[in-house]
Amino acid sequence: MHLIVPFAGVLSEAGRHTAQSLSLPSLEKLLARAAAGAAIGGDERSLSAPHEVALAQALGWPVVDGQLPLAARSAAADGVDVGTRSVGLLTPVHLHLGTEQVTLTDPDTLELDAADARGLFDALRPLFADEGFDLHWGAPQRWYLVHDSLADWPTASLDRVIGRNIDPWITDAPGRRIWPRLQSESQMLLHGHSINARRESQGLASVNSLWLSGCGAPRGGSGEAPRIDDRLRGPALQEHWAAWAEAWHALDAGPIRDLLTSADGHVLTLAGERRHRPYRLQHTSRWQRLRTLWQRTPVHRLLEDL
Repeated sequence: MHLIVPFAGVLSEAGRHTAQSLSLPSLEKLLARAAAGAAIGGDERSLSAPHEVALAQALGWPVVDGQLPLAARSAAADGVDVGTRSVGLLTPVHLHLGTEQVTLTDPDTLELDAADARGLFDALRPLFADEGFDLHWGAPQRWYLVHDSLADWPTASLDRVIGRNIDPWITDAPGRRIWPRLQSESQMLLHGHSINARRESQGLASVNSLWLSGCGAPRGGSGEAPRIDDRLRGPALQEHWAAWAEAWHALDAGPIRDLLTSADGHVLTLAGERRHRPYRLQHTSRWQRLRTLWQRTPVHRLLEDL
């Protein structure tokens, strides 16, 4: 088993302060009997999030920043057959226009139900079809754009952009001028759509843009795919630190404790906003575990390093 935990560590000062008060006995015991791998990553400005890189490495994919074909993998899980063509994940989003920047709000806060999402999807589909792009429905927040040009199209992960100014994350790939135009035309169509007018009258945020990510052709994987437990993701992205701590405690009492009862060789990968680090369970004597506990680095320090 390989368990990947995204947003195990965060950069927010409030989040790091919260991490100092976490009580994670199962994680402490696991770290005492695990061999730590090298921390892999760089900084928070990479296009691909560390947990996505960890998944790609576990699947045996070549890792190129911003070019991990996660959309194709998600499409397959949603039952969308794209064959061997390249695909990108198209997420309906709300961009908040501030005084100095445009911020992408968390799509999970949109309360976008299937009926509204489908209505907007159907309205946009002909626009993309006119340019030779196929648009496929996966779920209210997961639409799939299919076109051969998406084979090596670098894009920023949605997890990088949520809650932040979008400007640093807008990629300018040579020969890809069509996307800014399509996005602009999509925004104009969404602006005047009756579904958005109704949503705004009900006090709901409009769907006023789209975010493209995870582009590439489908790839297979080597070995068993890791399990990703993303319960920390929502609270971290929304900066709800009490909920993040509660999710950490549930994670510690559940999947991480379960790992402790498993056979040696299983892996826990903790991922933050800058890097990820794997921990492989191995057989250790009681004395070795006690000595490791005495000499251990506090858990919150390990999380801060992510």
